[in-house]
Amino acid sequence: MKTTTNQSYDIAVCGGGFAGVSAALAAARRGKRVALFEKEYMLGGLGTAGLITIYLPLCDGYGKQVSFGIAEELLKLSIKYGCEGRYPSNWLDGAGARSEGGMRYMAQYNPQVCAILMEELLLKEGVDIFYGSYAIDVEMNGSKIESVIIQNKGGRCAYHVSSVVDATGDCDIAEFAGAPTDTFRQGNILAAWYYFANKEGYQLKQLGVSDIPDEEKVDDGPVLLVNRRFSGLDGKELSDMVCLSHKTTLQDWLDKKKLDEKITLATIPTIPQIRMTRKIVGEYVLSHKEEHTYFEDSIGMVSNWKKRGPVYEVPFRTLYSGAVKNLIVAGRCTSVNETLWDVMRVIPCCAVTGEAAGLAAAMTDDFPSLDVKKLQAALRECGVVIHECDLD
Repeated sequence: MKTTTNQSYDIAVCGGGFAGVSAALAAARRGKRVALFEKEYMLGGLGTAGLITIYLPLCDGYGKQVSFGIAEELLKLSIKYGCEGRYPSNWLDGAGARSEGGMRYMAQYNPQVCAILMEELLLKEGVDIFYGSYAIDVEMNGSKIESVIIQNKGGRCAYHVSSVVDATGDCDIAEFAGAPTDTFRQGNILAAWYYFANKEGYQLKQLGVSDIPDEEKVDDGPVLLVNRRFSGLDGKELSDMVCLSHKTTLQDWLDKKKLDEKITLATIPTIPQIRMTRKIVGEYVLSHKEEHTYFEDSIGMVSNWKKRGPVYEVPFRTLYSGAVKNLIVAGRCTSVNETLWDVMRVIPCCAVTGEAAGLAAAMTDDFPSLDVKKLQAALRECGVVIHECDLD
């Protein structure tokens, strides 16, 4: 198939999940011409199309907020027209304790509303959104990406870019460009989250809860829906997973219907509920053991959604490899060990790394040479707190 050359952009953001949305926002707000390529027809990735609609904590669980900037902006946006489940009034309204005994700064939101609101926000900031658009390859010029090859209804097009943000969730762009990557060796369990409606309202059913990384297991882990794991990087395997998810969802709903004839199956995910697949091996690999560790090149902080206490500063070096100088990653593509990967894959972490990646991309097309202090200054201007020692 012939590849045509289309227009040029300062920055290509590949992937429209929370990481990609955050990166595109950050870059566009610096006056850059940004294209966001998303293979689905809604923004938000697993957090919307995948129905994983829990905006996990921005705080450490002991009363200190650690994630700021766009991470907080998108949480507030997601519940602009109402919060599903518990509302974090202690954080948003100042009503109630911000302590170990209080609710963490988190929320559950409506996926469809959230996706539309993020789309409106990106369009307002001047981002060009390309839906139904798959990044299928790159063209290299030495150690830099010269063009991103996109396949959509218009055919196969090469978009010239100065820098690229890989927010695909699968580190596809890094793989195409020849940057070092690693895969999730443990594999993903089957998940089949869906929404149903009954007399008590619209509810999220969480079938197939999050897995536990092997390094953290003290027993056999969660009860699996099927005795099979999925890499998330094979087309037939992903199709099998979706079919199994559909089958499991239908059976669970039918079982509920025996007890309540009026229960309605409301919404099923439109993408596979895969959590971890492939990540970059960056200039630094952050470990789960490095909680409360000061990093000179931190670009912000994240907490551990699974337990109260741990805080991680995220080194800028986890977002890029010197092998491809104008490529930066965000979200679950970042350079961490397998145990921390399970922490870094969630929405607040995606937004924190996405904002930093987008700002960095707006500042340079050579990430290894970027003066990180200038990036940190720009992040502080956006309300991001860089180091744990700077928290009130």
